This record gives sequence, C-alpha cells and structure tokens, in this order.
Amino acid sequence: QVQLVESGGGLVQAGGSLRLSCAASERTFSSSAMGWFRQAPGKERDFVAYISSGGGRTSYVDDVKGRFTVSRDNAKNTLYLEMTSLKPEDTAVYYCACRIKYSSSTFATTEYGCWGQGTQVTVSS
Repeated sequence: QVQLVESGGGLVQAGGSLRLSCAASERTFSSSAMGWFRQAPGKERDFVAYISSGGGRTSYVDDVKGRFTVSRDNAKNTLYLEMTSLKPEDTAVYYCACRIKYSSSTFATTEYGCWGQGTQVTVSS
C-alpha cells in the first residue's frame, strides 16, 4: 500500500499562504486519484480537494474554491495543495489520501485510503 507523508503546515496570519506537500512511497502513486481532507478540533474529517491520477480533473469544496489549488507531480510522486487567502476557519489538520473506491461520492472519506499522518495548519486572525 502506498504510504503518504504530509508536510508544509504551520502558523500563518489570516490572508497568508501555505503550500502543503504529500510525498508518496511508491510509483503506483501516478495511477491513483488523490484527495486532500481536513479535520478541525471536535469536527469530522471533511473533503477539501480532489485530483485525478493524471491531474487533468480537479474538484474542490465550495469554501476553498478560488483560494486553494491542488496539483501533482507524478515524476516526483508528490501531491500539493497551494493555499492562499487563508482564513482562521481553515485551521485544521490536513491529510492527503489515495482514492481506493469509486462506489460513492468523490467527497466521501470512505472512498479513500492510505491516509497520511496529517500536517497542522493554524491561521491566526
């Protein structure tokens, strides 16, 4: 199974930017659609962004559209999430995951596996 390691989180002021990375352990990364999710304290893990295996299709949750951009470099086995115009409500642990099922919505956590350990993003007001 692909192992994923997120990095790039940190503390940033509102309006700032961060770039998250997700490094994959195997070359099979290039054949996997990927997702970014986030989990705030006391809340469920929620979908943030999706990218197809080749990178040609993306989708986002409404409240990050126009601010976040998901991308991937299959030659480097790495997934990215560029986050701009950050808001305090973006504060959460961010996780990357590989899509392992196509039985439900792209937004459903149950469609994903090989979760990384997460990286903390904190946005101060």
